[in-house]
Amino acid sequence: MTVEERIESLVKAMTLEEKVSMCIGADNWHTRPIERLGIPSLRMTDGPHGCRTISDATGETIPATCFPTGSALAATWNPDLIERVGMALADETKARHSHILLGPAVNIHRSPLGGRNFEYYSEDPYLAGRMAVAWIKGLQSRGVGASLKHFACNNSEFERMTISSEVDTRALHEIYFAAFKAAVTEAKPWTVMTSYNRINGVSSAHNKPMITDMLKGEWGFDGFVVSDWGGVYDRAAAANAGTDLEMPGKGDWQVQQLLSAVKSGQVSEATINDKVRRILGIAFKAGLFDEHKAPVPSLASNPEHERLALEVACEAMTLLKNNGRLLPLDEKAITSIAVIGPAATTAIIQGGGSAHVNPYYAVTPLEGLKKRCPASISLAYEQGCSIDGSFPALHSAYLAPVDTKQEHGFLAEYFAKPTPRGAPVATMVQSTVTLDKECLPPDLVNSNFSARWTGRFVAPVTGIYRFSLYSIGKSRILVNGRTIVNNWQPKPRPAFTPPTAFVFGGAAMTAGITYDLTVEYSRNEESMYTIQVGCHIPLAADAMSKAVDLAARSDVAIVFAGLPDRYESEGYDRPDMELTGDQVALIKRVAAVNRRTVVVLNCGSPVNMSPWINRVNAVLQAWYPGQECGNAIAAVLFGDVNPSGKLPTTFPKRLEDTPSFINYPGECDEVRYGEGIFVGYRYYDKVGLEPLFPFGHGLSYTSFIYGNLTVSPRALRDGVLTVTIDVTNGGARAGQEVVQLYLHDVESTLVRPPKELKGFQKVSLQAGETKTVAFTLTRQDLAFYHPAKGAWVAEPGEFEVLVGSSSRDIRAKGRFVYEGASGNADRLPLTADSRLGEILSDRKGRAIVRKYLGSLQAYARLRWDANYTLNQLARLAPDRMPKETVQKIEEDLKKLT
Repeated sequence: MTVEERIESLVKAMTLEEKVSMCIGADNWHTRPIERLGIPSLRMTDGPHGCRTISDATGETIPATCFPTGSALAATWNPDLIERVGMALADETKARHSHILLGPAVNIHRSPLGGRNFEYYSEDPYLAGRMAVAWIKGLQSRGVGASLKHFACNNSEFERMTISSEVDTRALHEIYFAAFKAAVTEAKPWTVMTSYNRINGVSSAHNKPMITDMLKGEWGFDGFVVSDWGGVYDRAAAANAGTDLEMPGKGDWQVQQLLSAVKSGQVSEATINDKVRRILGIAFKAGLFDEHKAPVPSLASNPEHERLALEVACEAMTLLKNNGRLLPLDEKAITSIAVIGPAATTAIIQGGGSAHVNPYYAVTPLEGLKKRCPASISLAYEQGCSIDGSFPALHSAYLAPVDTKQEHGFLAEYFAKPTPRGAPVATMVQSTVTLDKECLPPDLVNSNFSARWTGRFVAPVTGIYRFSLYSIGKSRILVNGRTIVNNWQPKPRPAFTPPTAFVFGGAAMTAGITYDLTVEYSRNEESMYTIQVGCHIPLAADAMSKAVDLAARSDVAIVFAGLPDRYESEGYDRPDMELTGDQVALIKRVAAVNRRTVVVLNCGSPVNMSPWINRVNAVLQAWYPGQECGNAIAAVLFGDVNPSGKLPTTFPKRLEDTPSFINYPGECDEVRYGEGIFVGYRYYDKVGLEPLFPFGHGLSYTSFIYGNLTVSPRALRDGVLTVTIDVTNGGARAGQEVVQLYLHDVESTLVRPPKELKGFQKVSLQAGETKTVAFTLTRQDLAFYHPAKGAWVAEPGEFEVLVGSSSRDIRAKGRFVYEGASGNADRLPLTADSRLGEILSDRKGRAIVRKYLGSLQAYARLRWDANYTLNQLARLAPDRMPKETVQKIEEDLKKLT
């Protein structure tokens, strides 16, 4: 039998309850098996820059390769490389006995504060789409399914479970749906995941026009649609909208609710059958019904994947500034390097939330530099300041013994109630504050419980001790009975959302004094539970002065700065664009004493550089580069790798300049996308605002010369237009250049951005080498979405081609004319309710108006009246536009369609 016949046979053999049960997850990660019919379970696992797989046996996260995160992948502008990442991720997913990796995440960078921007690719839908297509093709070529997410408009984390993204139709199609459409139609992901938020008032998982009509209908998606975890708020509504699988499964009551909806007629059995067919179809693709199972790859770290992670991290490195050609570092001329900053000794490799991978290893920048730096160069380090954010886990070495066994740590007490009072049900000594399965009494796992950890903290130095707290559930930290960090929220969070943002507090302590330290936690109806307590031991008072002194006596100073682990995260947005702690002050003071200062930034989104950008010579944007962080940075700084990364998002001078600023984060359960289609560089170009660094920007250690632009043919109708340009490496070393093609519609009936990315190619060139880069354009590349027509329209007229090294560094321009597709595919329906000016802009419409009104030159009020529809003019100025004339004009206009 064919696969389709086998699926139909299984559907017919299943009871209604069995079919309904397949539409609800079995647990956090699995679909429900039907053992009676031999239907196995599909397993899903978190992504997208690594396999975040939770062990079914231990509840611990299994180590995996941590590749660079989404914004770093996009900074490579290299789809071929991203496809290889997808292949590697597929192998690691298989090694973890999983069938679907939850990724890629393709939502648009709308605001630089978006918590998940590090996971997402770009502000530009074309670039995001190319990255997603490559990632999915690579993954699925190895027999593992992708879950394209989060469909749609999950562009910030503020109130994400309830907020409604209020977006106009045109912006939805041109900006927020476009990357999803490219991924679905070109790469055919096995699954698509809906988002938590509402779109124009309708929850994504309940949105029938978006899921059934557009995704499954217009785009032809044949996989299954899965909810984000806990993102179904009405099972019947979600089922009828086209959501096929609700995740996670929390009990049979979910099945019974959906079954009741079917039996009552709210949901048809035919609707359920379609869902089952889709889920079974993916199970067959995953090979679950194969008699001969392929061997499962090893869980051990793969050297090939390690090399790939390094290669990707190197290509992602984006050189933003390089005054005086300070970089690459000249090993022959330099005798000393000052390595400064808290980010030098911390591998800041990723953001937080469900994407947070447990890496096999992580190389810090200082480790990478020590490994690469020749013996002839003295390398010295000073921290200078703290980075704030998450602090290192509170170590038992600072705690006095708990009992006569001389065990250093906390006395942990667990309570079978929401408040940690009275007699505990279990006690033990723990080296750190944790809620892992090895410590938590089994009887409490599925109940509302609380816990208390008490210890005696011995302060090693005098100063202000900073504590960080991160939890799902209520939590707080007390010192000598006084609450110093308070995360004891009055309401539990919605199910299956990540931990709260870090909460901080401090206490003054004196060296050698012992303090009573207490941590309290309450699960209190939370679906998940976790807690993480960190402590920053204060630096010496002269820490920054020591760093400045080191910089002053060194040939080069490299300041490593960034955003701390999980500061960018699912579940919450950044509060601002600032670097945390005293990092800005550190950069300023170092730059004041060393004119050869380099700043290396570890962050997934833009930060405010305006206070110091003009004081330093060079800036390297390292992103969240994955586990090979330090090695990749060192390779670029010393010139072993010529940087070729380009910005996938605009870096503004200040937050107030960003297009979403006045409409972010939202209020009254709504966030208005008031900027419409003018997202990112589209906005900066439209209003003539200069960003700090433009979209597509990225420097190289060589130079590239553009020339000989050709556009052929000069007139396009139904075929393909080809654009070619010669690119020459004009420097002395090999390098890679991202050649970017933008399109400008010279005149259109609806407002359009001054330029839009329509193509790019990454080309490798040896010193002095020239290559011809070719692009193709079709009618689809010229089109915009017309709300009145409910379709994509390419209007006849002149277009300008712009080719360059960034959106603001255009090296060559050319023009062509689009004559319109045959069969009137681009013609808008012109009626008496069309504006006079709109009719006159159409060649045939203009001829019809002339037919009845005579010479338009004699029509004195033409420019004024052009803003009115024909029917409005008939009412307001019947002497100039009689009703009878309007009727005749409309009759002729109908003949045009």
